[in-house]
Amino acid sequence: MTDSLESETEASVITPIPHESAHGESECEHALTHLYEYLDSEMTPEDEQRMRAHVAHCSPCLAELSTEELVKQLVKRSCAERAPAALRLRIHEQLTVIAAGGY
Repeated sequence: MTDSLESETEASVITPIPHESAHGESECEHALTHLYEYLDSEMTPEDEQRMRAHVAHCSPCLAELSTEELVKQLVKRSCAERAPAALRLRIHEQLTVIAAGGY
């Protein structure tokens, strides 16, 4: 029974992002290179688990992840704001003039 429990525990251990890479980058360099893939949910489930495992034990990478998440949220919020009505009207009028050939 103990062997079965140990095997189960070993199978559930998540392997962090590999240290070795074709470009000789460290684990942190690799994690930071793929940070936006993680933030944009563009990783495979396995790579996402590796990234989570890495930032769980790496304070500098966790700090970078937190910073980039905040920036992404701020950009998203800023992009959701509408321009003032007067500005939209001026732009529309200018585009109408340009489209009519009167630029």
